[in-house]
Amino acid sequence: MKKKMQNRQNKKTKIKIDGALPLINPHAAGIDIGHREHWCAVPSDRDAQPVRPFGTFTEDLEALADWLKACGIKTVAMESTGVYWIAVFQILERKRF
Repeated sequence: MKKKMQNRQNKKTKIKIDGALPLINPHAAGIDIGHREHWCAVPSDRDAQPVRPFGTFTEDLEALADWLKACGIKTVAMESTGVYWIAVFQILERKRF
């Protein structure tokens, strides 16, 4: 039983993106807000590494906002289950997102 669970954990899941879905906002990004790090995704044509983790300190959040600007992002959607979104929101608002 233990070996079976280890095998499941070692397998990497590949996600297929359905190209048939309509693109609604090409200048949007998404951020998964966490208490230790935030994961941000931009459209795949905007950066060689379109999904990146960022820390939660002010300098990390400034770097996140600067990266979004460099990628031509104008709109950001955030997902958060706690109050950790507030600092991100304040910095993004100050940077005019």
